[in-house]
Amino acid sequence: MRISVKQQIKMLAKRIIPCLDIKNGRTVKGVNFVDLRDAGDPVELAEIYSAEGADELVFLDISATEERRKTLVNMVRSVAEKINIPFTVGGGISSVEDVDILLNNGADKVSINSSAVKNPQLINDLAQKFGSQCVVVAIDAKQIDGQWIVHLVGGKVPTELNLFDWAVEVAERGAGEILFTSMDNDGTKNGFANEALAKLSELVNIPIIASGGAGNIQHFVDSFKEGKADAALAASVFHFKEIEIKALKQELRDNGIEVRL
Repeated sequence: MRISVKQQIKMLAKRIIPCLDIKNGRTVKGVNFVDLRDAGDPVELAEIYSAEGADELVFLDISATEERRKTLVNMVRSVAEKINIPFTVGGGISSVEDVDILLNNGADKVSINSSAVKNPQLINDLAQKFGSQCVVVAIDAKQIDGQWIVHLVGGKVPTELNLFDWAVEVAERGAGEILFTSMDNDGTKNGFANEALAKLSELVNIPIIASGGAGNIQHFVDSFKEGKADAALAASVFHFKEIEIKALKQELRDNGIEVRL
């Protein structure tokens, strides 16, 4: 019996991914780790998450200074030296050159968002030069009159794009993964957008990372069971120790969800 690529992907272990916002080389969202020497040090946080069983990390650079690239590259290099789990870097990446520098300094993947909407060919160019496995396309969307519409600038600016059409296009252009954030759910702690996630999962053959809405362990269970997500990303529930990754993974396993313990 031949197993389809989609079935193979679904059989892989589900991934838990903490997300860290970075500004000028420092983590910004308040982080509630008691034993931290420096709560703003992304390298130290990365080490802690890696030790606690995170499968991957995402660093989102939200700084807008001229020096940002140099600062980011230094951070990426330091993180790469300290952790052995894959990590993705996103924020302001808009060229093959940007990606080349980040990957050469130790990032495993890059995440592109608005730059892909403005220049979809960038997805093809990155996939051709570096391979699909390191190209993550982040899509932020919210519902307008019952339609899921892609938004830019952290959900503030609507585009003409429909979430599902855009997801199919980015997959066809060579993206290796889609990081879908529901702006309707983001920050609510009421759970992920499982209906939309499940539809995305049906439409494309690449892994879908769920983002936006994590508030408790059951929300993660639901994102995998109902939302058919391949990975789930969250920030504050991990940073504030509301959910411990080890406990989360044990609960997922108890619910029949394959995870790396």
